[in-house]
Amino acid sequence: MLWRVPLSSLPWRSAAYLLSGPVVAVAWLAGTVVLLVAGAVTAPLIVGVRLLRSVSHWTDLLGRAERARLRLVDHRPIPAVLPRGAEPPTGSMVWREAGHGLLLCLLAPVNLAGLLLVAATALMPLAAPFWNSLPGTPHANASWQAVVARPELAWTAAAGGLLAAVLAAYLICAAAAAEAMLARILLAPDDGDLRLQLIEVDRSRARLADVFDSERRRLERDLHDGTQQRLTGLLITLGLAKMELSGAAVEAGELAEAGELVNRAYREAQETLDELRDLVRGMRPAILADRGLGAALTEAAKRCPVPVTVRVGGARAPDAVEAALYFAACEALTNLAKHSGARRGELLLASEPCATPGCGRLVLQVRDEGRGGADPGLGSGLTGLADRVAAVGGTVGLSSPPGGPTVVRVEVEWTS
Repeated sequence: MLWRVPLSSLPWRSAAYLLSGPVVAVAWLAGTVVLLVAGAVTAPLIVGVRLLRSVSHWTDLLGRAERARLRLVDHRPIPAVLPRGAEPPTGSMVWREAGHGLLLCLLAPVNLAGLLLVAATALMPLAAPFWNSLPGTPHANASWQAVVARPELAWTAAAGGLLAAVLAAYLICAAAAAEAMLARILLAPDDGDLRLQLIEVDRSRARLADVFDSERRRLERDLHDGTQQRLTGLLITLGLAKMELSGAAVEAGELAEAGELVNRAYREAQETLDELRDLVRGMRPAILADRGLGAALTEAAKRCPVPVTVRVGGARAPDAVEAALYFAACEALTNLAKHSGARRGELLLASEPCATPGCGRLVLQVRDEGRGGADPGLGSGLTGLADRVAAVGGTVGLSSPPGGPTVVRVEVEWTS
C-alpha cells in the first residue's frame, strides 16, 4: 500500500538507483571516449581495429550493468539478447544501449541536484530544534536564526521537515520508477532481438543434435571395438581353460598352462571392467550422483595435469544442471591443460542471488594465467560447452585476451 512506502526499503533503494546512475554514466562515457580515441589513433594497425570493435563490447557491458542495477527498484528481470561473451554484440540492441548511456549522462546532473535539494529541504527543518547545539558557525540567514532561536518555531519546522521527508520519499520513488521505465523501454529486447535469440536457439539445437549423434556413434564404436572385443577374448580364454581342466588326465604341465590361461582371463576381465567404468564415468560419474557437484569437481581437478585450486560451495541443483556444469568444468580443465600453457589454474563454484523468487543460480568459473587468446571457432570445445550449458538454460562467457588470463564463466538458473 502507498502509505507504507516511506517505511519500506524502497525509498533507500530508489535513492541508491538514482545515485549509482551518474557513476555508471561517467564510467561508460570515459571508457567509450578512451576506446574511440585510442582506436582512431591506431586505426592503421590491427590493434586499432580491435579497439574500435571493443566499443560495442563496452556498450554491451553497460547494458548488462544497467539490467543488474534495475533490480534495485524492479524485480522483473530483463533478459540479455545474447549470452555473455557472444561474438560480436551487434544490432539494434547495442545502439539502444548506447542511447541509454547517453541518457544516463544527461540525467546524471539532474539526479544529483535533485537529490541534494530534496535532502536539504527535508533534513534542515528536521535539525531545527537542535541547530544551536550543532558544532560550527550559526546560519547566516536571519529568518532561519529567528526560527531556530524559538523552540516552538523550531519544532514546527521539524514537523514540516518530517512531512517534507515523507513527500521526498514518494518523489524519489517516482523519479526512480520513471528512470527505470525508460531503462526497460530501451533495454528490453524487441521483435528483432527475439528473432535473433530464436535463430541462436535453433543453431544451438542443431549443434546439440549433431553432438548427441556423434556421441552415440562414439559410444557404439567404443563398445564394439573395445569392450566387446575384450569380452570375446575373455570368453575364448575361459573356454580354453575349461577344456584344459576338464580332461580326464591332467598332467602337471597342462595344469600350469590352464592356470596361466585363467590368470590371463582374470587380467582381461579386470581391464574390461576398468574400461566399462571409464565409459560409465563419461556418461555420468558415480561421485556426481552420490556426493554432489562439489565433490565431483574436486575429483576432476585432481585428475588435471595442471595444479588447480578448487573452491566449491552452493546448494544442490537439479541433476541436469549439475551434469552440465560438471562436463563444462571438465572441458574447461581439458583446455587449460592442453592449450593454455599455464602452471596453475583456479576453479570456483558458488551460488549467487536470483532475482526471481523460488529459483536457484550457480556460477562456475575456471581461470588460468596462461597465454590467452582462446577462440571458440578453433575447435577447442568451447562451442560444444556452450551448447551443453544452453540446453539447461545457462550461458557461457569467455574472456581470453592475448597474454591471459583466460576466464571461462558458466551461469545457470533454474526454478525449484
